[in-house]
Amino acid sequence: MKSVLIVDDSRVSRKMIRHLLEHSGFEVAAEAINGKEGLDLYIKLRPDVVAMDITMPEMNGIDALKAIKEHDPDAKVVIISAAGQDYNKADAIRAGAVAFVTKPYSDEEILEALRSS
Repeated sequence: MKSVLIVDDSRVSRKMIRHLLEHSGFEVAAEAINGKEGLDLYIKLRPDVVAMDITMPEMNGIDALKAIKEHDPDAKVVIISAAGQDYNKADAIRAGAVAFVTKPYSDEEILEALRSS
C-alpha cells in the first residue's frame, strides 16, 4: 500500500483526494496546507508519493517540489493544478515532478498518476 502526502491549501480539495485515495487502496500519510508544511512533513514521514497543488500561501508547489527533490532526489511528486496553469506544467516537470494532473480531474487520472509513480 502506497503512502501519500496530500499538500493543498483547499480543505475541500484535500478532503476529496483523501476520500478517493482511502477508498482506492492508498494510505494517506498526512495532509499539509502549504508547501512549507508539506516539505516539513515529507522530511519527517518519507511518504511514497506526494500529491501537491501549485498555488498555495507561504511556499508554492513548485518551490516545495524543488526543496523536496533537494532533500531527496528520488522523491515522487505528482502536481495537481487548476486549469489555466498549463504554463506551470513545464516548470513542474523540469523541477522533477513525475506527473502533472490538471483540475478539474477525473478520479482515474489521479489514481493512475499516483499508481505509476
